[in-house]
Amino acid sequence: MHPAFSVIFLTTLIGAGQGLFLALMTAETFSHLGALPLQDNAFYSTGSLLVLGFLVAGLAASFFHLGHPERAWRSAAMWRTSWLSREVIALPAFMGIVFVYALLHYLDWNPTVFGTTALPETGLTLLVGIIGVVLCFALFICTAMIYACLKFLQEWHTPLTAINYTLFGMSSGFTLATAYAAQYSSEVTGLFGTWAIILTLAALVTRSASLLRNRRIKHRSSLRTAIGVRHSKIQQKSQGAMGGSFNTREFFHGKSLAFVRSIKWIFLLLVFPLPLLLLGMGLNNDNPTLLLMAFAVQYVGLLAERWFFFAQANHPQNLYYQTI
Repeated sequence: MHPAFSVIFLTTLIGAGQGLFLALMTAETFSHLGALPLQDNAFYSTGSLLVLGFLVAGLAASFFHLGHPERAWRSAAMWRTSWLSREVIALPAFMGIVFVYALLHYLDWNPTVFGTTALPETGLTLLVGIIGVVLCFALFICTAMIYACLKFLQEWHTPLTAINYTLFGMSSGFTLATAYAAQYSSEVTGLFGTWAIILTLAALVTRSASLLRNRRIKHRSSLRTAIGVRHSKIQQKSQGAMGGSFNTREFFHGKSLAFVRSIKWIFLLLVFPLPLLLLGMGLNNDNPTLLLMAFAVQYVGLLAERWFFFAQANHPQNLYYQTI
């Protein structure tokens, strides 16, 4: 498939924003349980604004993928059958709840919502944050299922697609949260850093599993099935056209096999070992610059990973249009 950079930026930017929000909620939950000191409201409100910045940037990038951006709202009408429509609904809903969460912390307005002898006391910010966590995971699922639901693209049609989208978003978000916390609060830097390392290692395991799975795929479509001829020797001589077309541009990456393989090794290096090394050095030396570099390196690696994800998917139509 053709990797569209607008979609690559959309998925990586909102993923980092979602992961950062989950990190903020992790800190508030730990504080609520008494496992961590209560953080200042400015820590949560500023962090939530950073989340919104990533979500807005991702949303803006997605508009470059649309032929008629003014008609984008119409895509939400197909929510019963389309994961893309569900994503169009989930993203603004999540953005709205993050804004409310940031505003409540900024105003320092956190009345007790409920709390009895049977239930622990719960504030409004924690309740709003829990709703945000539900929307956050719903958005992860909607975004990933746009690709995972396509049966004819066997490289994507696997639960590993949804798992990897979620883990990559969480690992980049927690790495960003580690760098952010180092500027504001040393109490939660170690917590975020530990989770960033755990999530990055988990993503390494699941992405490696998907690479191995895709390497062993036996495609259902072939020249024999395409034309309904079972002869053992079939040779394609022409794609039926001398120039490029929509099919050759949209369903094929247009790069050599060596280039695609080099991107794979680049993202494996930038997403996993280098950020882990920088995270470890930054946490041990209490160095915010190294922690910020860990996020920057990992994000560049995620751009390469997402490019490879799209390029690796082999559309059956390429039997006709890209063989020659």
